[in-house]
Amino acid sequence: MKFYYVYVLKSKIKNFIYIGFSEDLKTRIKTHNKGVNTSTKHYIPLELIHYEAYKNIKDAKRRELYLKSNKGKTTLKTMLKEYFSGDDL
Repeated sequence: MKFYYVYVLKSKIKNFIYIGFSEDLKTRIKTHNKGVNTSTKHYIPLELIHYEAYKNIKDAKRRELYLKSNKGKTTLKTMLKEYFSGDDL
């Protein structure tokens, strides 16, 4: 069964959030943390804080674009309210 993933990474050392899309989530996170991606290499190490899986690539890409928008970032902060407030266990 094939899935398409929208994911959120957070830098462990800087105040930086990255939202991305991938067909292979585990490999994609590894490439981010190896410094291969220019958009995230200055922020490693990164941790996965959220992901969503979709059966349809168009649905996943639409969700990625939404989460990257101002309204989407607000939604993400609401969805992960306890995490961002420091109350995560």
